[in-house]
Amino acid sequence: MAFLLGCEKVGLEFPTKTVFESVSLGVDEGARVGIVGRNGDGKSMLLSLLAGAVDPDAGRVVRTRGVTVGLLSQTDELSDDDTVHHAIVGDRPEYEWAASPTIRSIIGGLAGDIPWEGRVGDLSGGQRRRVDLARLLVGDWDVLMLDEPTNHLDVRAIAWLADHLKHRWKEGQGALLVVTHDRWFLDEVCLNMWEVHDRIVEPFEGGFSAYIMQRVERDRVAAVMEERRQNKLRRELAWLSRGARARSTKPKFHVAAAQALIADVPPLRNEIELKRMAVARLGKEVIDFKGVSVSFGDRRVLDDITWIIGPGDRIGLVGCNGAGKTTLLRTLQGLQQPSAGRVKIGKTVRFAVLSQHLDELTSFGSDRVRVVIGRYHTRVMLDGKEQTPAQLLERLGFTKSDLNEPVCDLSGGQKRRLALMLILLDEPNVLILDEPGNDLDVDMLASVEDLLDGWPGTLVLVTHDRYLMERVTDDQYALIGGRLRHLPGGVGEYLALADEEESAMRERAGSHQPAHPASASPAAPARSKGLSNAEERALKKLVLSLDRKMSTARKKIDELQASMFEVDPTDFVGLGEVQSRIDEVRAQLEEYELEWLEASEKLEG
Repeated sequence: MAFLLGCEKVGLEFPTKTVFESVSLGVDEGARVGIVGRNGDGKSMLLSLLAGAVDPDAGRVVRTRGVTVGLLSQTDELSDDDTVHHAIVGDRPEYEWAASPTIRSIIGGLAGDIPWEGRVGDLSGGQRRRVDLARLLVGDWDVLMLDEPTNHLDVRAIAWLADHLKHRWKEGQGALLVVTHDRWFLDEVCLNMWEVHDRIVEPFEGGFSAYIMQRVERDRVAAVMEERRQNKLRRELAWLSRGARARSTKPKFHVAAAQALIADVPPLRNEIELKRMAVARLGKEVIDFKGVSVSFGDRRVLDDITWIIGPGDRIGLVGCNGAGKTTLLRTLQGLQQPSAGRVKIGKTVRFAVLSQHLDELTSFGSDRVRVVIGRYHTRVMLDGKEQTPAQLLERLGFTKSDLNEPVCDLSGGQKRRLALMLILLDEPNVLILDEPGNDLDVDMLASVEDLLDGWPGTLVLVTHDRYLMERVTDDQYALIGGRLRHLPGGVGEYLALADEEESAMRERAGSHQPAHPASASPAAPARSKGLSNAEERALKKLVLSLDRKMSTARKKIDELQASMFEVDPTDFVGLGEVQSRIDEVRAQLEEYELEWLEASEKLEG
């Protein structure tokens, strides 16, 4: 493969920190690289170096002549006075960009709901981010470098972006470097990983799942002192191998090897014990919605929702931006009165909310972390053990030097971790988390997940990070058109439902044409697979149905295997009958898996 760009023995220093020492890397055509590492270790700076935006103090950055590089930074340089139209396509004549199916798809996928002639300065932070991303993607680049591209995107936009990047270039062409904490996104689009740590960049073969496995092996061999970190990674790997990713049509590592590695890893959560403790803290009634509707003027945001949230339930809530998730959370807490129906909140319920903007930390101002923590003398129960504030700080990655930092000077990730810890110290029994993964690197996300696994209460999580959603919660729900839908198939089922809803809306609209290409649907690329909308919907329903059948078959096999211990070991006839039944279910499971793979491959095109 042709070399595109790279660096040779690059060093970079700041007055108080050495970022890189003698780093050598190369990016070839066809590279799809995910970049991970702790906050502050230099992931964004690595992109800036390779893009030529920052000059190294030692070594050199090399680039093949004529190679073009597009860089998406975490902050944009859009002009407030510019229009969305001009910010995305610039001065190109309309006939030129409107004739490109790729550009129309990008505009529809990222800016379809944004006023085309609106002013950039009037946009929300999320809309502005999508405009900047669309501006970059409509360009013709040999190398794309994206720094946290999924920030402010909802689940559907993230899925659209992953699909676009997977099909943007032909196999073996172009190159992608992406920094993100979204682990589903990394697994979906990346073929290799770079880990930035300790002033070096370490490459790994395979996507995020393969990277996790290799890190576990590296830590097992190299460091006894890293045992606690290793166990955290092994728990992460356990979920990866036992969850939906292990049934991928294109797994990033050998599942059998992973299963052997995690054979002695206990389940992520002791659900029975957590439920028992939650009932003791909450009683049997938590929150009960009966026919709840909420309207603002002529707009109905929530429509006839009946929903029971019980003690110990771990619920994930998804929906596109503006679907009404915030209204639902406010109604759930009793802060928003319904227009119809009623909400019953249990007498023992104590809410705690981790907001996106961390408003709860504003009152601490310049107080130092140790002073804030010193006001709490309580211990909390996690994993069946009492945890002190100091132990919680350690689990969430705070060092002794961090204790002397003013709260206002902490990084975004540190503030989010501190806010979560203070919430837990207040001992709520219903915890509402709104985008808790913002500003956290993948190691800290794993620490937060590990912490939440042992929390004995009711959890409601709102996030666009589908990996975090499926990792931390047991049941997922979607808000679509004001209605609440249970998602037995997880986030994948939500995406299929959202596509169906959009297709139905287009069919109801008949032959009405959009005013400009920006109104095009972000689902448009799916039609390039040669499938009609009806065929695609049928295949998605088949995949979800087979997924449920496979899950049922696996449970049946587990039950039959457990029943063998109840049969007299000398009863060979009885044992043979149970084994025959197991073989039958396994054969059926293999048929389901084969059919699932065939349907999935058709969907992938």
